Amino acid sequence: MKAISSKRAATFAMSALLALISVSAVHAEVRSKSNDIIVLQPTDLPEQAQTPGNSFFLYSDNDGSTYLYIEQQQGARLTTFNVTDPSKIKFVSSTMLTSPVPFDFVRPVGGRAELIRFRDGKGVAVLDLHTAIKPTVKIISGLSESGSTEPLGEQAFMLISEPYNYIRAIPRDYQVIDISSPSDPLLVTTVKEVKHRVVNGDTGTTFLLGSGGLTVIRRLSVENDYKTHLMQLSSN
Repeated sequence: MKAISSKRAATFAMSALLALISVSAVHAEVRSKSNDIIVLQPTDLPEQAQTPGNSFFLYSDNDGSTYLYIEQQQGARLTTFNVTDPSKIKFVSSTMLTSPVPFDFVRPVGGRAELIRFRDGKGVAVLDLHTAIKPTVKIISGLSESGSTEPLGEQAFMLISEPYNYIRAIPRDYQVIDISSPSDPLLVTTVKEVKHRVVNGDTGTTFLLGSGGLTVIRRLSVENDYKTHLMQLSSN
């Protein structure tokens, strides 16, 4: 009986080890052969990044922090991530909204706000970013239900009462190819059904919003150059 119990215990331990290895493989980040490109899949990021989103945008405040805002659950939730350091992306907050329909981010307004447009001709509103970690949506009363917008500098805009047709984003697959060795190019990964893409030019980070949630593509050489630049600025 002891021999049988020991064998069962060994079999169980091996199964647990294999399961752990399998889970670790699923959550392992993907790297190019040169290690300059790192792809963080939704499972590598905070849990909130695994929820598909409708739209997103980047915002940098006056304190040197950069935030990524993702509109989720058909306009019912706005999730905020701190992406200042691409190697340490952090979940900040989830704000429940009372938006009538999903919306898109249009353009900055006044430096600490973003103009948003509700889909299906439901008008526009302002996303107040004075408290960047807890944004709020400000509905503007008295506006037309639909229309195009034109900026009036950074402090104002015009809403023109004319038919506005929302152009739906077409999902596309994005493939990352490593050509650090031109004689042996390699497909690093494929990101499925991407609807929106945004790039942080400072760190070289690409954010993709796909059917599985948020995917982040890091470029270490650009990140290191940017860190060196910041250090030089702080020493002057």
